[in-house]
Amino acid sequence: MYPPMSELNHPNRRALLKTGGAVAASLPIAGFAQAGGSDEIKVALIGCGGRGRGAATQTLNVPGTKLVAVADAFRDNAEKALKGLKERFKERVDVPAERVFDGFDGYRGAIDSADVVILTTSPGFRPQHFEYAVQQGKHVFMEKPVATDAPGIRKVLAAAKEADKKNLKVVCGLQRHYQEKYIQTKEQVDKGVIGDINYGQVYWNGGGVWVRKRTEGQSEMEYQMRNWYYFNWLCGDHIVEQHVHNIDVMNWFKGGPPVKAQGMGGREVRVGKDFGEIFDHHYVEFTFADGSVMNSQCRHQPGAMNRVTEIIGCQKGKAYPGRIVDAAGKTVWRFKGKDNDPYQTEHDVLYQHIRDDKPINNAYYTAASTMTAILGRMATYSGKELKYDQALASEISIMPKVYDWDADPGPKAGADGLYPAPIPGKHKVV
Repeated sequence: MYPPMSELNHPNRRALLKTGGAVAASLPIAGFAQAGGSDEIKVALIGCGGRGRGAATQTLNVPGTKLVAVADAFRDNAEKALKGLKERFKERVDVPAERVFDGFDGYRGAIDSADVVILTTSPGFRPQHFEYAVQQGKHVFMEKPVATDAPGIRKVLAAAKEADKKNLKVVCGLQRHYQEKYIQTKEQVDKGVIGDINYGQVYWNGGGVWVRKRTEGQSEMEYQMRNWYYFNWLCGDHIVEQHVHNIDVMNWFKGGPPVKAQGMGGREVRVGKDFGEIFDHHYVEFTFADGSVMNSQCRHQPGAMNRVTEIIGCQKGKAYPGRIVDAAGKTVWRFKGKDNDPYQTEHDVLYQHIRDDKPINNAYYTAASTMTAILGRMATYSGKELKYDQALASEISIMPKVYDWDADPGPKAGADGLYPAPIPGKHKVV
């Protein structure tokens, strides 16, 4: 299910992009009690890493919000984030020691303490956290991707339906949907200025990200969770964790996900004890129902060409973010406004909808784009051509059976300390 972005087309959208949280602050909060004559929204942060601290900052930039609880699997992460947020936002951060939660179940206490929850843990935990937040009747901001396997996607979709029934507002961190440059580019493509979409080229090619080395005394579970980017149950591989942004742009412009995929990938450069089991490059050919194709590249290889962008190819030209050219390469439209900060806008939009009591639920298209990226990983890992529906129906879960510091997380290093990578032609994904 990939509904149109009608939730962004309300009359206040353009004003909100220009004025940010000031618009939201002027409106009553539907469903929230007034305290001391002022409206206040209590917020909990679940996942206190860099993205979590950033998302909490963007939420606290919206007037009328207060951080009341934090949770992270690791106590040190929670306390570090809390310290920095307190220094910046002072009394807007009201988190006593009893509302600092850690461990695998800490998210429950934090969610129970708030009206709105920010879900920014490593992606593998997103389905269970989202499910619980909806069960408890909380509005949600959650980062992409929203799962790392098909069973997780199905759980997110089920929770999204429950959120609709409960009139809960859900905004997700595919921030290009909230960026004026992208919104206006899509409006021009939708008008048909260069004809119908024939193909897309999407890229996330870069040198890679951080590594957290194993330290003495860590259990295997703790090591993998600290170094989470390199284990599929936590990250989903970089095609899912990062490249989902670019894949989502094509899905958005096409109005839905592709129907099948095939591709290739592997690891050539990023091989070693600290790099877990994921690939360092993927190339996937996604095909949509009308036959149009998205060519997807993502790479983590230092010293190679870097490119992070999208090109939408149409009958009579190409669309780039903020610019459209005809078949001869002549610019026929260019974004001329001042671009907004989409990371901030997505939070402004969430609280705008809470205060207006207007429906918004980004979980559907975020789940579809996450599943598209998972489909790409399944195609490169297996070497098979796979259909979207076939992949979504897969019963193979890559999540641990037990969550405990001494439990088996799944991936195991060999005698040489290296974690085996999937082998195309042999690896089972459905």
